[in-house]
Amino acid sequence: MKSILAALAVTTALVLPGMALAREVTITTNLKNYGGDGAYLAYYVTAADGTYVGSLWMAGGKAKYYEHLSGWYRASGGNTAEINGITGASVGAGRSLAITLDLADTLFDAGYELHIDAAVEDMRDSPSEIVVPLTTEAAGKPVSGSRYIADFTYGL
Repeated sequence: MKSILAALAVTTALVLPGMALAREVTITTNLKNYGGDGAYLAYYVTAADGTYVGSLWMAGGKAKYYEHLSGWYRASGGNTAEINGITGASVGAGRSLAITLDLADTLFDAGYELHIDAAVEDMRDSPSEIVVPLTTEAAGKPVSGSRYIADFTYGL
């Protein structure tokens, strides 16, 4: 139930500002088998000029570790009110996370980028491990991560 409420908060936060139409987007992240604890993941959007637009999702429920998601932390000022969806669990090595969200149509093909930060306890942090343009053309095309993420896709 908590996941459903979190998803509703995300939908409302990124759709209502422009009262735009929204599209259902499925985000799939597959982690490498890196041999460590579960990864905290922060999914957030920036505008064409690099300014922070909002958070989509956070995997990992202990706020004391959020500062290790340094790209998100710097962009949002570490404000936990900026986290619209929290799964409550980190994502284990070799596992996958699939999320379905409603995102405003105005975010696509307009210069916005989706960022994923990753952090694993007792291992190096990986800010902006994935950065992809939110475009209809990039949908469905896998992108490799730099440290913990094997690949990432989003589908419309």
